[in-house]
Amino acid sequence: MHTGLVSERFPRAATYHPDWIRASASGGANPLWLAEWLAETLDLEPGLRVLDLGCGRAASSIFLNREFGVEVWAVDLWFDPAENRERIRDAGVENGVHALRADARALPFEAEFFDAVVSIDAYVYFGTDDLYLNTLARLVKPGGLIGCAGAGLMREFDDVPEHLRQWWTPMHACLHSAEWWRRHWERSGLVDVAVADTLDDGWRYWLDWQRAIAPDNAIEIAALEDDGGSELGYVRVVAGRRADVSPESPVESIPAHYERHPLLAAEAERKA
Repeated sequence: MHTGLVSERFPRAATYHPDWIRASASGGANPLWLAEWLAETLDLEPGLRVLDLGCGRAASSIFLNREFGVEVWAVDLWFDPAENRERIRDAGVENGVHALRADARALPFEAEFFDAVVSIDAYVYFGTDDLYLNTLARLVKPGGLIGCAGAGLMREFDDVPEHLRQWWTPMHACLHSAEWWRRHWERSGLVDVAVADTLDDGWRYWLDWQRAIAPDNAIEIAALEDDGGSELGYVRVVAGRRADVSPESPVESIPAHYERHPLLAAEAERKA
């Protein structure tokens, strides 16, 4: 069985009601499929603290708590945490999933608070910044894991392929290949990348999700159909925070100190 909401490829996600999945949709991917795919590479155990960054409507956070027993902080900037708390409460996991609103660049957590960080179809919105991984790595315990899964490219290209130009916008410049993400993370020196790959037939899952959730999204559906997986799909990256390297602490403020000095050299000469 495979539809835009249920697939045998993801047996854990297949146990969730399609109506609940549909009501929890918050983006261009099935959050349960991607969470399950990402979790295949994570050693998640009951009681671990996990940050779900860019959680949308918290479906992935609920899924991770129910399936693996981890305690999840469901963080998003755009979606209302009050709505997410209702969804979390109705799912019976209010003791294990905590919803809050926060900017990914100003997260309100202490250093080394989390055992793992995951980001489902959201990391591209902030993680392409060369300095961002430092912000995130300092929140993870040494040896802890950072993982993301979401829309991406099968290869990097400079010129947008003709069949994608109607769909492509400047915002799509954040999409990258698995190998690009591997290099991007490794060059930080903060993590060891364990996995950087793509989902087999990922474009089909992307297309089926769009057909099920947003059938009027004709331009994106046509782009995926025309592409057939040559350029677009789902990308996954997982890395462990190195224990021998310490992330830089954030600069919160610089002490104010002003001393008056002559502006021009001639002014100083006159006074002398």
